[in-house]
Amino acid sequence: MLQCLRPKGSETDLLFIGTDRLHYFNLVWNPLTKQLETIERVIEDLAEPYMRHSSSQNKCLVDPTGRFLAMHLWEGVLNVFKLPIRKGSTNKLERLDQVRLTELFMKASTFIHSRTGHPTIAFLYKTQLEQEEARLVIYRLTHDDKGNTVSKFDPHKDRELDVVIPDPYASMLIPVPLDEEKRYHVRNTEGAKAHLGGLLVIGETLLTYFDGLTHRSVSSVLQDPRIFVSWAEYDGTHYLLADDYGRLDLLTIDTKLETTGVVVTGMTLEPLKIGRSPAITSRASNLVYLGDNTLFVASHHGDSQLYQIDVESATVTLVQSFSNNAPILDFSIMDMGNREGDAQAGNAFSSGQSRIVAGCGAYRDGSLRSIRSGVGLEDRGVLDELEGTRGLFTLRSYGSDLVDTLVVSAITETRVLSFDREGGIEEIYSFQGMSLDTETLLASNLPNGQLLQITPRSVVLLDPEGGTVTSKWDVPSGKSITRASANSKWALLSVDGTSLVSLNLLQNLAVNVQQSQDNPGSQADQISCIHAARDPPDLGVVGWWASGQISLIDMASLKPLHGESMRQTEDSATVPRDIALVQLHPPEISGPTLLVAMEDGNVVTFNVSTKGFAVSGRKSVTLGSNPARLHILPQQDGTSNVFVTTEHASLIYSAEGRIIFSATTADDATFVAPFDSHAFPDSVILSTDQHIRICHVDKERLTHVKALPVKETVRRVAYSPGLKAFGLGSIKKELVGNEEVVSSSFRLVDEIVFKELGSPFSLNASSSLEIVECVIRAELPDVGGNHVERFIVGTSFISDGVEDPNGTGGRILVLGVDPNRQVYQIVSHNLKGPCRCLGMIDDNIVAGLSKTVVAYSFLQETSSSGSLQKLAVYRPAALPVDLDISGNMIGVVDLMQSLSLVEFIPAQDGNKAKLEERARHFEPLWATSVCHIEGERWLEADSKGNLVVLQRNVDAPTDQDRSRLEITSEMNIGEQINRIRKLHVPMAENGIVHPRAFLASAEGSLYLYGDIAPQYQDLLMTFQSKMEEYIHVPGSVEFKLWRSFRNENRESEGPFRFIDGEMVERFLDMDEGKQELVCEGLGPSIEDMRNLIEELRRMH
Repeated sequence: MLQCLRPKGSETDLLFIGTDRLHYFNLVWNPLTKQLETIERVIEDLAEPYMRHSSSQNKCLVDPTGRFLAMHLWEGVLNVFKLPIRKGSTNKLERLDQVRLTELFMKASTFIHSRTGHPTIAFLYKTQLEQEEARLVIYRLTHDDKGNTVSKFDPHKDRELDVVIPDPYASMLIPVPLDEEKRYHVRNTEGAKAHLGGLLVIGETLLTYFDGLTHRSVSSVLQDPRIFVSWAEYDGTHYLLADDYGRLDLLTIDTKLETTGVVVTGMTLEPLKIGRSPAITSRASNLVYLGDNTLFVASHHGDSQLYQIDVESATVTLVQSFSNNAPILDFSIMDMGNREGDAQAGNAFSSGQSRIVAGCGAYRDGSLRSIRSGVGLEDRGVLDELEGTRGLFTLRSYGSDLVDTLVVSAITETRVLSFDREGGIEEIYSFQGMSLDTETLLASNLPNGQLLQITPRSVVLLDPEGGTVTSKWDVPSGKSITRASANSKWALLSVDGTSLVSLNLLQNLAVNVQQSQDNPGSQADQISCIHAARDPPDLGVVGWWASGQISLIDMASLKPLHGESMRQTEDSATVPRDIALVQLHPPEISGPTLLVAMEDGNVVTFNVSTKGFAVSGRKSVTLGSNPARLHILPQQDGTSNVFVTTEHASLIYSAEGRIIFSATTADDATFVAPFDSHAFPDSVILSTDQHIRICHVDKERLTHVKALPVKETVRRVAYSPGLKAFGLGSIKKELVGNEEVVSSSFRLVDEIVFKELGSPFSLNASSSLEIVECVIRAELPDVGGNHVERFIVGTSFISDGVEDPNGTGGRILVLGVDPNRQVYQIVSHNLKGPCRCLGMIDDNIVAGLSKTVVAYSFLQETSSSGSLQKLAVYRPAALPVDLDISGNMIGVVDLMQSLSLVEFIPAQDGNKAKLEERARHFEPLWATSVCHIEGERWLEADSKGNLVVLQRNVDAPTDQDRSRLEITSEMNIGEQINRIRKLHVPMAENGIVHPRAFLASAEGSLYLYGDIAPQYQDLLMTFQSKMEEYIHVPGSVEFKLWRSFRNENRESEGPFRFIDGEMVERFLDMDEGKQELVCEGLGPSIEDMRNLIEELRRMH
């Protein structure tokens, strides 16, 4: 809970915070230390064990005068606090009383602006939980004039107003401020009119205004029903309303000035627009008017947004969007490495080669999001009106020590931009004798001071001082240079794609060899790409079209030194499209690395030996679906990074002996060049289809998100590596003629660009609503016994009071995908209840149904039909909500009774297959997800934000002990985990933490769970305990209390054998003096601990 308070006479607000551990405190901003500081002791609510939670969200209300604060925390109870007006104590809350309310089922509440000076509060409630109605009551908060005695809220004595609202679905109250005009109050209110200053009741079909003094009312009927969810005050007579479908409206209170004051005559509702279309925003959780015609739409269901408002024209303009992944309903981990099906080593974790693809948001704000760890680009300048770029080259002007000139190549011309030391930019129309009336394939400064320019017609060496041509080589008549590369000694050219030419730059462009290539792979082969290595300078690399090979060549003779086929299978037709031979790792660690960008979007890496130039250690990473361009970015230490431009632009660099593929925020980049200038040090220049940007590459890796709006709730996500596609189970909610229509479907999308494949498969097998519950991918045998990719979908029928005539409560569907990428149905198996979760044991399907866990065998009878046969049944305690499988062991988490381990015993020796319970956790737990970690250990999450590691002791002496799951670790992370997915990562040698699983929460967070190596466990647990003494947080909340396990049955004293990564990483933010205190007595030195924590930080 967050609430602003403005003490009397203060120019700044206080921030009132309430935690789910029932601690409440005030914070104030200290402008000197630039920190939030707690200004009084923490208030703790001890009533929890004896109270019932409120049926609506906890609320904190503040009186318009800023003197009183009221909180709804428990059903039928109001906590009242006061901010004193005495000088020197205006920041400290005083608890007045905790009073009982007869209004139990609260829908809304608010303070009302009062003309009498007495604080007044209004409640909108209903008398029965299951029946919709709306009753409005108004009370005085205090009995006495000084505001020291809280009213008893007696419904017979203390109510100032008690009225039934005609619209039973009314759900919002808006306080309307008083008008500054003097009002003349008549005691006889019969016939009196409603004046400005009171209360608005917002319903779905009716708007009602109440005068705060006389309680006279004015109503207006809405033309179309609306479900309003949030509001913000623009001024005293204009209010902004947001509905459940993301529509924004402007509510205007119509008034006229009479002798008695400003009289309310009615209300009008006008839709806001973006241009000529209705304004559709993210579904608002809260609206905040920031002043200066600026509105912030805070959304839990989608991205939050900032809008500029024009009330006169009733229009809004989007200013900025803030990415929000909440809620994450499901996700898959996609390994972008190891794509060729070979036996290459597994990729190191957090190399950027893995990405999480998650179903985020709800309904119209639903999206599929690619989440990767990577580096960001900070824009430092933008050059507009530079379109159609075909190359970028950065140069030094004559006499300059740093880069100060940008050459922009287009298809018919070359443009030159000059940068001064202050960052000023000027386009110049002549530069050191360069030809600017044609495309430039390459331009660079040579170590001897000369300038090299390569165009389709010639290669020219220029004297930078006089701009004269010192050497020139022209292409034979009728031919042209199609590709060019150069280093400090050689220029390597491809002429018409059929001939290789090498020119010695140190000998006035002497043509050492001019040779038509008859590559051993094919006489008709053509050159697809070339590269002149920077070190060693006498080495070049050539890629070939027809054969799909690459050749390492001697630049002096153009003779091949080594050849390598890029095609791993006979039916492969992929072609190398770009090549770079660079020193990614420090030379003392490793030799050069060869990167080859393939036509299918893969980037293949090789280790190159400095002796004999043999290549080895082939690895492949998918960075897109189209050919990538490789742009070399030299570093000051002699190594180089490589920027890859494709659908998922990436930065390739070395860290700790590993090649890192990091995502970037420049997915629209087409060309990239280094740009280390006086005004823009350590920068890069990149072009897009619309402009050119000057950017700084961040040193720290951050999380980067790329979203595909689906405009439906993506409830389930399953990834098929064989089909290179994701299967999505989604739910759509839309308005059709003011009627809400909900539908559900299954669809395929491409793994790289998320393009929808084929048509959606609609789930409409019943007259009632059919909803997708779970989706998995599996390899099942077809008619011929060959295993093929299938999707298995579990559904439920929402009866809405009308039972299915066949008694069906859900289905299990087995779906195939034809060569045209169209989904078709193979099996539709009816169930008596919903199918909540699915898994696979060999070729058998395990399904968690409404009250049972069932194992089915699958038989495909024809190419488009099949059947499921029940093999075995297990009945859990209540309702299975999730399952995970390891070997023949099934981990099933129950809605209320935690985890059970059930073994599937196949049919043998004439006995039927069985599902037998082997172990159980006997402590009640409202589970949400489960994942097998390793061996006999399982990770479980519950609805209270608890994480529990459970272990079965198979070596225990008694059957009772072997059937009991024991807690080995537990911690509360404060967020409900919706899904846990296992990570398959090889353990790094001497690694501190072995990553095991990703966890996704309803709040949009992603967590990494890992096992700490045994030799570091005691050290890190002791280290975390010592950190608690030196970490101070707002409200002085204790770390142990904050992270302790907690549910309705028990509460622990702190996390048990769990390390909070964020907590220990704060060690790096401490000054050295505190670091010394923390490390005292630990054993390792400060430097050792800093290195250890830095290594932990690099994991995310």
